[in-house]
This record gives sequence, C-alpha cells and structure tokens, in this order.
Amino acid sequence: MSAPRPPALVEPGPELSTAERLRYSRHLLLPGLGVDGQRRLKAARVLVVGAGGLGSPVLTYLAAAGVGTLGVVDDDVVDTSNLQRQVLHRSEDVGRAKVDSAADAVARANPLVRVEKHRRRVAAADVLDLVRGYDLVVDGADNIPTRYAVGDACAIAGVPEVWGAVYRFDGQVSTFWPGHGPVYRDLFPEPPPPGALPSCAEGGVLGAMCAAIGSLMATEVVKLVTGLGEPLVGRLLVLDALSTTWRELRVRPDPDRPPLTRVEDVETACAAPPPLPDGSLVGATELARALAERDAGAGDLVLVDVRGEDERAVVAIPGAVPVPLERLLAGETGDLPRDRRVVLHCKSGGRSERALRALLEQGFTDVAHLDGGVLAWVDQVDPSLPRY
Repeated sequence: MSAPRPPALVEPGPELSTAERLRYSRHLLLPGLGVDGQRRLKAARVLVVGAGGLGSPVLTYLAAAGVGTLGVVDDDVVDTSNLQRQVLHRSEDVGRAKVDSAADAVARANPLVRVEKHRRRVAAADVLDLVRGYDLVVDGADNIPTRYAVGDACAIAGVPEVWGAVYRFDGQVSTFWPGHGPVYRDLFPEPPPPGALPSCAEGGVLGAMCAAIGSLMATEVVKLVTGLGEPLVGRLLVLDALSTTWRELRVRPDPDRPPLTRVEDVETACAAPPPLPDGSLVGATELARALAERDAGAGDLVLVDVRGEDERAVVAIPGAVPVPLERLLAGETGDLPRDRRVVLHCKSGGRSERALRALLEQGFTDVAHLDGGVLAWVDQVDPSLPRY
C-alpha cells in the first residue's frame, strides 16, 4: 500500500490578475492544479542551490511556471566550458557571476517572478537560516560537501529537498522530506573519501542529461507546492541515457541513524587526508625546466598522465606516458621505474594526488605530482594549448 499523499506545501496566494490568468492559462486547465494551484505557486518561495547544469532547467521551468520567489545560491562565474550544458547562461555572460546571469535569465522568462541572489558558498554557519527562509529547497550542487550541508540543514529544519545529480550519461533524482519519508543521509549516510568521486569536469556530462533530470526536479517542486500527484518521497529514479531506461529504487528512513542536530562544516565534512611529504608537489614551470633538462640528457624523470584517453585527446603535455588512475590504484605499476623520479599529472591535481598516495603506499619513494595539473601547464607554460 502506498504512503498517503502529503498535503500541498504552500497556502494559496493572492488572486490572479488578468495578465497572470492569460500567462498561466495552460496550467489553469490542468485537473488538480487550476487556479488554486497557480495561486500556491505564486506564493511559493523556492531556493535553488547551484545555477549550473541542473539549476538551469530548474530555474527556467519554475520561472515559467510562476513560482513567486526564486532564491539562487552560487559563488561561481560563467565559464565557456559551462555553456555546453548550463543553458541558462549565454556566451556574452562568460565572466559574470552566475547568480547575476541567472537573475537576468529568469527576468527574461517571467518578469513577474522575484529573484533573491545569494552569491556565496554554502557554509555550515548560515545554511540552516538560509533554508528556513524558503518553503522548499532544490539541490543541484556539483560538490559533495555542499550536498551534505544542504541535506542536513533541510532535515533539521523540516524543509523538503528536491535532489538531483548527473554524471556522464547517468542521472538520479529524488525528494527528501523529513516527517514524510527519508532524508539525504538515509540514502548517503557518510561522505565518500576525498577524491573518491570524479567530477563532471573530470569525466564529462551529456548536456541534455541536465535537461532530463532538471525538468523532473522542477516537476517535483510543482507537485509539492500544489499537492498534485505522488512526489518522489521514498523513491530514487535512476536514468541510463545510453539505454534510455529508468529504474526506480525504494529508499526508507534508517531506524538506526542518529538524529541530526547540527550541520557539519562543509569544509571538513569530507575530511582532508594526511599531509604529503615535502617535495611531493611540482609547479608547472619547474616541471617544464625538468623536462627540458631530461630532453637535453641532463636529467631523468618519467612524466605520467593518469587521465583517460578522451581527456588526453583534448590536450596533453608532450612526453607524458599514459597510465590510467584505475591501474595505479589497483597496484598495476610494473612499467613504472622505482629508480627514477616519477611525476604524475591529471587535469587539475585531484586524481594525480590520489595516484601519488597510492604509489607511496606501494613503496615508491621519489614521486611527485603536478600542482594544478594540465590546466596549470596551459596557463603557465603553453597558452596555445586548449583548456577544458
């Protein structure tokens, strides 16, 4: 037997004007939504965490749907590499704060919607007060500490949370509502080890995946605000875009989970690993000199690229030997010399640090990794190479 349907989250707002009835006329025709539901949307206050790949369709559709107040939290600026999936932003927005670009896009979509901009990083000190100022939170964040901070704050405050995630060709979406079903930590009890999960910047993401997951997240918001249908409380939808299949997994509250009483500091939720030995970090210009000396016969080092083949096809440091991170973590280091200096690199430094720690555990002694990865090489050594 299915759980009882939660009530509408928001009370109806003021009567709709003639202009609003015209704008939202297709909503007004929907059974179960109608004028009453549209007035609830008009009165709703929804906080969207992240104005990126998932935040773009969420903000676009919620603005078009007539959600009265949209809060936007993001501390980043628009980058050219964002435009492939973050369709809220345009080429002319590159370099602008995402919250400013997002606010302009919402105004273009629906000038009747009010936008509250929060250009800052989510922090444990004030995230609880932030979410308490809204009826509902949409989490489209792209990093683990923020997801845990938002999830914990929503659980403590009793605020529903619509959550989604995308990576490569896969996506997930669910709704967490304390008192009505599980919360974020019932699905993900503890943060993963630092660097254990690759980011979209490392592994890529199909841009259209953001639209598929983001539109479902926006639909969840409309359902929760108006009391329409059955929300994804206690259910996790998983999309495999390559096979075009959806799976539904049931999620239940963990009866043994300790009650949440505080929000973990987002900077320490994913605890930092032990410090590396001195000399474990190499700068880009220092590496360039060492490679020049090696090529001139005055030095001897092995430069190892731990990225995948697709990334190496975009940009590579000349002379680097490809050894994927997965092989190094599995202990497959037979081709790497132990009597020469080994320098590892990836895109920006996270994966090469994991590889470095793995080699140290396997007995390598003269090993380092490139500070800032291949992006630092492009910026400091060869700006003619492409960034990604």
